[in-house]
Amino acid sequence: MIIKLVGSGTELESLNTLVNQALAELALDDAVRVETTDDAAYKMELGITENPALALEEESISFRDMIFQGEIPAYDEIKSMFISILGDEDDHDHGDSCGTGGCGDCSSGCK
Repeated sequence: MIIKLVGSGTELESLNTLVNQALAELALDDAVRVETTDDAAYKMELGITENPALALEEESISFRDMIFQGEIPAYDEIKSMFISILGDEDDHDHGDSCGTGGCGDCSSGCK
């Protein structure tokens, strides 16, 4: 899967940082490629009229869709979006509860 970040400047840089941080925290950074573009034809194809924007692509099924535009969601919203779209590797809660045994089986891969 490819995450395309659309736009330029400091807003795009901020969004790029948040997206990469969320993917790393969710251990999805090896499975998902992040690219940036400001290509006018790409924007037109997806109907993007405001920057920054985030789009998802899946090459194997020729899928492209804009997820949001014209805003930078809060970090927790970005992370939740990735969990709902891409799923979590397992059903464990990877939050701060692991240190207290909150996920039930921390030896099996909680982070």
